Amino acid sequence: MTGRDTQGNSVPRNLRHLRVFLAVVDSGSVTSAAEICHISQPAVTQALNKLEKTTGLSLFNRSSHGIFVSDTGKLLATRVRRSFAYLDPALSELAPRLRVTVTTAQLQALIAVREAENFTLAAKTMGIAQPTVHRAITQLEQEAARPLFERTSYGIVATRAAVNLAQAARLAFAELTQAEADLAEVIAADAGRIVIGAMPLSRSYLLPKAIARFRELRPRLPIHVLDGPYKELLAGLRRGEIDFLIGALRDPPPIGDVEQRLLFHDTVVLVAGRAHPLVNRQNLDMSELARYPWVVGQSGTPIRAHFEALFDQAGADRPASIVESSSLILMRELLDTSDHLGCISYLQAQAEISRGLLRALPMDLSHTSRPIGITTRTSWLPTNAQRQLLDLLEAAL
Repeated sequence: MTGRDTQGNSVPRNLRHLRVFLAVVDSGSVTSAAEICHISQPAVTQALNKLEKTTGLSLFNRSSHGIFVSDTGKLLATRVRRSFAYLDPALSELAPRLRVTVTTAQLQALIAVREAENFTLAAKTMGIAQPTVHRAITQLEQEAARPLFERTSYGIVATRAAVNLAQAARLAFAELTQAEADLAEVIAADAGRIVIGAMPLSRSYLLPKAIARFRELRPRLPIHVLDGPYKELLAGLRRGEIDFLIGALRDPPPIGDVEQRLLFHDTVVLVAGRAHPLVNRQNLDMSELARYPWVVGQSGTPIRAHFEALFDQAGADRPASIVESSSLILMRELLDTSDHLGCISYLQAQAEISRGLLRALPMDLSHTSRPIGITTRTSWLPTNAQRQLLDLLEAAL
C-alpha cells in the first residue's frame, strides 16, 4: 500500500519524534524517554502531542500512575519499529551519528538523486530548488565523512553505501505509509492505495474476480494495477513501491529478499485464429508449425522458455518470424486477421477460446505446467485491506 493518498489521518515523517515515541512506549515514562533521547521532558511531551495531533488518535493512556501505550499506539509502534529496523543498519553502516542527526528531507533527497542520477532532475521530481537538494546531500556526506555519489561523464552514480541507504529509506517510508492504513482501520476509514504488479495471466483470470468482490467490501480504497516486464515489477516490489506481484513464479526465486507463495499451476496452449488452416488438423508436426509466424512472450519469460523447448525437444528449428508481446488483445486481433499462431497461458486465453475467438491447437501440453502465485518482500506485513485482497485472490481460484 504505497503513496500518501490518505483519506484518514497521517503519520508524520519526523524521525526524531518517532524515536521519542518508541522510547516512551518502551520505558513507559516521559522522564526515562527524555534520558534515552538526550532531550528535555517538555520536548518529549511536545513530540507526543504533535504525533497525536497529526494522527488524530490517542496513542497513550495517561493517569496518575503513569503513561501507557494504547492499543492504537501499539499498532503505530509496530510499524515504526519495522521502519527503523530497515533504516538503522544502513545509517550505522554509513555513520552511527546519522541515527540521531538524519532528517526525512535528507533521505528523500538521497532517494531522488539516486534515482535521477542528476541534482536538477531530482529537484524537479521533488518540486524543490536544486540548491536545496544539493545542500541535503552535502550535509549527509559531511556527517558520513565520505562521498555518497561519484561524478562520471554519464552523471552522478551512487556509492554502495548510498544505494543501501536509499533502499532502506524507501522501505522505511513504506512502513510508515502502511501505518497510516493501520490507524485508519481504527476509525473504520480507508487510507492509501493497494498497488499490484500484475503479470498477464493474473490480469485476465484472477484479478477481475477478486477486485470485484473487494469493491463490495471496500468501495473507495484505490487499487493500482501495474503491468510491465517482470524485472521492472520486481524492482518496484523491492523498493516498496508495489505491495505484491501476482503471476508466474520463478524457480529458483529471483533474489533472497522476496518470498513466493504458490496458488495453482497452469499450462501453455498453442492457439490460432478461427480461419487458420491448421485448426482442424490432427497430429501436428513442430517443423510445420515453425514455418508460421508467431506471437509469444518476451525472451526470459517462463512462457517463452516453454515455447522454445517445444521445438528444441522435437528437434525442429525455432520459428524465424516472432512478434514478442504479452498482450492477449494484440494476439487475438493478429491471429484473427493473419496466419499467425500464438503461445500463451491456457487460463489467460480460456475465455477467448470458450467464446470461439481463438482456437486451441490439438496438442497435449500438460508437461508445460508452471507455478502461478504471489511474490512479496520477505517479512512483509500486510494491512487488513491487503490481507483481504490476498484472501479474495485465493478464493477466486
